[in-house]
Amino acid sequence: MSQLSWWSTLGYRTRRIEPKKWAKLLASLLLVYGLAAPSWAQQAKREIRVAAASDLQPVLPALAERYEKATGIKLVISYGSSGNLTTQILNGAPMDIFLGADFVFPEKVVAAGLADGTAPTQYARGTLVLWARKDSPLQPITLDSLTDKRVTSVAIANDLRAPYGQAAVAALKRLKMYDAVKPHLVVGENITQAAQFVRSGNAQLGFISLTAASTPQFKSEGSFVRVPRSTYAPILQCAVVMKNSDRKGEAHAFLNWLLKPEVQSSLEPMGLEPVH
Repeated sequence: MSQLSWWSTLGYRTRRIEPKKWAKLLASLLLVYGLAAPSWAQQAKREIRVAAASDLQPVLPALAERYEKATGIKLVISYGSSGNLTTQILNGAPMDIFLGADFVFPEKVVAAGLADGTAPTQYARGTLVLWARKDSPLQPITLDSLTDKRVTSVAIANDLRAPYGQAAVAALKRLKMYDAVKPHLVVGENITQAAQFVRSGNAQLGFISLTAASTPQFKSEGSFVRVPRSTYAPILQCAVVMKNSDRKGEAHAFLNWLLKPEVQSSLEPMGLEPVH
């Protein structure tokens, strides 16, 4: 049975299409696809790849949701210590913007010629705190709690990779407590891990970011004291946009949005000091 007669048995009407008509039909389909393709490509690119310091983990989800509602652009976020993220970027990780926890690590990206600019842009200032669970026998917590004879574990972020860890070590040395506390340090890869150690009870005290301490979970489960800012270098949180990103415009637009007064004013309740 021929293909034509087989289709006829199924009740389909068949009609031979002339080659010229086939050409017109094909041209029409290509035109439709050609018009639609840029739209699909644009849709696929309506996101920004963000490398973000771990202290931003309690902060960025809310900001990302707010930004997506305002612009339709989604933030795809990878968290980690500023040092680890810098290493990944220097090794070619495809990111559009890097939100570090200090100036030093973003500056390394600039020095490597990978940033779209000559210097990092500060977007906030961080604060170091000492936190303990409410059920801790060390309550009410003070900085003197660090040298209490009952203390056997103090959580801290890796001072080689995490700016908050560097700040904690500097503070301990300035307070002349480092030698006494050093044997008890429990080191997390980043500030989020350090916070998890002390929240879970695997450490009795913990140097954590104010962004973590300001979350509902940490507020309900523990209390903190601020570490005097005179004891550690300012935690100037800075950002750089990647020079080789194909979404530089979108990344710069997000950074500009982050610096708007109405956005900056919303940072303080989340534990970051605005730059304005």
